[in-house]
Amino acid sequence: MSDLTSSDLTILLVEPSAMQRKVIRKELNKELVESIDEADSVNSAIKQIKAVRPDLVVSALHFPDGSAMELLQHIRQDPTLTDLPFMLISSETRHSELDKFKQSGIIAILPKPFSHDHLATAINSTLDILSHDELDLEYYDAASLRVLVVDDSRMARKVITNVLKNLGIQNITQAVDGSEAITLLPEGFDLIVTDYNMPEVNGLELAEHVRSSGDYSHLPILMVTSEASHAHLSNVSKSGVNAMADKPFEPATVKKLLAQILEG
Repeated sequence: MSDLTSSDLTILLVEPSAMQRKVIRKELNKELVESIDEADSVNSAIKQIKAVRPDLVVSALHFPDGSAMELLQHIRQDPTLTDLPFMLISSETRHSELDKFKQSGIIAILPKPFSHDHLATAINSTLDILSHDELDLEYYDAASLRVLVVDDSRMARKVITNVLKNLGIQNITQAVDGSEAITLLPEGFDLIVTDYNMPEVNGLELAEHVRSSGDYSHLPILMVTSEASHAHLSNVSKSGVNAMADKPFEPATVKKLLAQILEG
């Protein structure tokens, strides 16, 4: 595993309030993060990122000149920045608003006010994404695992793929939805990692197709979902999914779940 620690991180803190920046900086310092650049608007953040690429962007939701989503879209559209970890700090609670960020592959969404434990977990997730920590399996060689990643969000697929590669998994095929995934199944896979919300054929329908198929019913399935309703999760679990992870997910959680479902 890499020796990267929180003290090695360079963070760009984007927050319009000087008081809030001070509070967040203090919490970051508690996690031994000392290299913190600041910006108070979308435009100033973009200029800072162009000048010095940070390891993580920590952003509020609203700014006088735009929003965190506009900042995130600018980052994702730059080929040199598409894998830049992004963390949102917001008092927003509406699923419809937060789901846009979850689907874009951000590292964490922290409530405002957030607890120090929330921040510590998000920092650790950032370190996990930037580090290599190969999956140690008794019955599989991680490098030879064949994994099908299914998600209609290009950025979400990229984040999941990066996490899997950091675990030592290199043989990864991507599908944009459940319909394409079904056409790829004959290629042969050891694991499916799928989103739930997708057009054409969603993750639930994909799981049900796999479980009802004589050729693929044995395939372990990890579902990544931003849904939180009890009824929804109950339906997913009944479909034969082996494990579920929340969006945004923690790489350490994914590693643990993969070990459980592949060795179980």
